[in-house]
Amino acid sequence: MRVIARRREGFTHDVEIEGGHSIVVDEPTDAGGADAGASPTRLLAASLAACTAITVEMYSDRKGWELGALEVEVETSYEGPVPTSFEVTLRPTSELSAEQMEKLRVIAGKCPVHKALSGGATVTVLEDSIRPEV
Repeated sequence: MRVIARRREGFTHDVEIEGGHSIVVDEPTDAGGADAGASPTRLLAASLAACTAITVEMYSDRKGWELGALEVEVETSYEGPVPTSFEVTLRPTSELSAEQMEKLRVIAGKCPVHKALSGGATVTVLEDSIRPEV
């Protein structure tokens, strides 16, 4: 899977995601951006919320459990510009037993984004200079 961020202007970037998807990413105005899109760290929290929701919904579907209109909230704490913790809250709108909710909390921790944030991914920065033709 490949993602490419291309600078539009300032901190605003058009991001192409393999599969034909695209988003605009920017910084808020108080950080020097134009606030034309969510910041990268806010997208990280959004990815965790969406991944958790999908993981829990897939598991619940397999078990035949009705979640109703599930809501997943992610509260992010920062130290300067760096996210230092993510608190995930599951809010199903249907009645589930304490045992079912505990199992959903365990399953939520198995979403791929959660695993990556918990130290399961390696990041390598490479250089491939694009030089203008003279």
